[in-house]
Amino acid sequence: MPRDLVPIRRALLSVSDKSGLVDLARALAEHGAELVSTGGTARALRGAGLEVRDVSALTGVPEMLEGRVKTLHPAVHGGLLARRDRDDHMAAIEAAGIGPIDLLVSNLYPFETTAASGADPEAVIEDIDIGGPAMIRAAAKNHSGVAVLTDPGQYALLREAFAAHGGTDGPLRAHLAAAAFALTAQYDAAVAAWMAARTGETDTTLPAHLTFVARRAEQLRYGENPHQRGAFYRFAEARMGVATARQLSGKPLSWNNINDTDAAFGLVAEFPLERAACVIVKHATPAGVAVAATQKAAWQAAFDCDRTSAFGGIVAFNHAVDAATAEVLSGVFTEVVIAPEVAEDALARLAKESALRVLVTDGLPDPSAPGRSFRSVGGGLLLQDSDAGTLDAAKLEVVSARAPTDTEMADLRFAWRVVKHVKSNAVVFAKDGATIGIGAGQMSRVDSVRLAAAKASQREQISGLERATAGSVLASDAFFPFADGLEAARDAGVVAVIQPGGSKRDAEVIAAADAAGMAMVFTGMRHFRH
Repeated sequence: MPRDLVPIRRALLSVSDKSGLVDLARALAEHGAELVSTGGTARALRGAGLEVRDVSALTGVPEMLEGRVKTLHPAVHGGLLARRDRDDHMAAIEAAGIGPIDLLVSNLYPFETTAASGADPEAVIEDIDIGGPAMIRAAAKNHSGVAVLTDPGQYALLREAFAAHGGTDGPLRAHLAAAAFALTAQYDAAVAAWMAARTGETDTTLPAHLTFVARRAEQLRYGENPHQRGAFYRFAEARMGVATARQLSGKPLSWNNINDTDAAFGLVAEFPLERAACVIVKHATPAGVAVAATQKAAWQAAFDCDRTSAFGGIVAFNHAVDAATAEVLSGVFTEVVIAPEVAEDALARLAKESALRVLVTDGLPDPSAPGRSFRSVGGGLLLQDSDAGTLDAAKLEVVSARAPTDTEMADLRFAWRVVKHVKSNAVVFAKDGATIGIGAGQMSRVDSVRLAAAKASQREQISGLERATAGSVLASDAFFPFADGLEAARDAGVVAVIQPGGSKRDAEVIAAADAAGMAMVFTGMRHFRH
């Protein structure tokens, strides 16, 4: 028998989420606990045939202000906060006619759900819980003698404690208290974020004090590497993507799967729905991207860009996966397929691949929607707006003597959408709506050009062309600091380039383009992705 065992003689139950409530209360009653409750919780317990004492009978004051005030009373908080090891505390509540409360069962009004639903602000404000957090904090503070349950998932812990020794011990109460304070902290952060967004201040995405709410959705087998622990957390926002996707088949996602799938789906969402788009990602970097009249053709063109890197990759589509695509896709080892939808016959084929996870999102995110991007550093956190920059046709500037043809311009737009999602220094070669070579993560831009050209050699073997890059276009995520990058692109057969511009040597770079007869377009916007 634990020395710090606390039997539960009185329990206060006041919950918004009533999952498992009746079974818990019945177990408490069977162990001789007096049940005290409020409003709807009391009605639910009485409806199940349990004997319940109203909290108003405990306080001597009726619930008022439409339930805004019911537990904010010394009879409640004295019973929660009185220290059992202090004679003066126990004498004080006895003199006031207050009995100790050994267990609090409370979860909070569904503020986040109400706020995310787009409800009227008054309705959202009504779901800001006051009494609940106050009681939870009081019970958690006094966990030396009080247990607090804040989630139906914890109820089994109490039943196990009853079965083991008829009450709660110190380690269990400390564990529950830590979870309680985490809950109230997250709850307050959600309220603070919502209130900040309502102020209309331009700096709400970069606040002086950063608060955000994320709930652990899954404990992962490990993190990026087997020696690292990992977990998957979800924010309250309902942005379509890997965090809100439904998994239809396959084994659980890994840390790297989630990271890479997010990268793939973010890129495929960039393309207009008029054409089928396919993105293949490996190690959070595009290995092949294409748009085509059919999904199967888009996948084939993306796959042909870099068949070696596509092995074990992540595949994202902007259309529902069809049976023809599923058939060819199943012939290549793939970790994850993510798409807005998957046809039944396509799912039946994909589900045969035990190692393949299939995710559906019911739609695509808006790549131009505002958002936030986080990155941890030693002892701190970097926060920035998400890169929601899109190509503005009105701001494109043709700086070369030759303007791009319509076909070249279409490929330049395509390549620009891709290069935004490639690790810097980033260079993308494209032709006919497909990438043919991608250079990522190099320390110099000219090396990225050379790498992209070298990658295109695989395409040459597939197509039988002497030089796959001949007649291609090139996108660069940032300006060319020297003409050497343009010269390497010229040598590869590039005929048109899109880049931000802004280098001190722009004139030299433009001159190199003109000398080669290349068209060049400046966007005025860079897309570093570090």
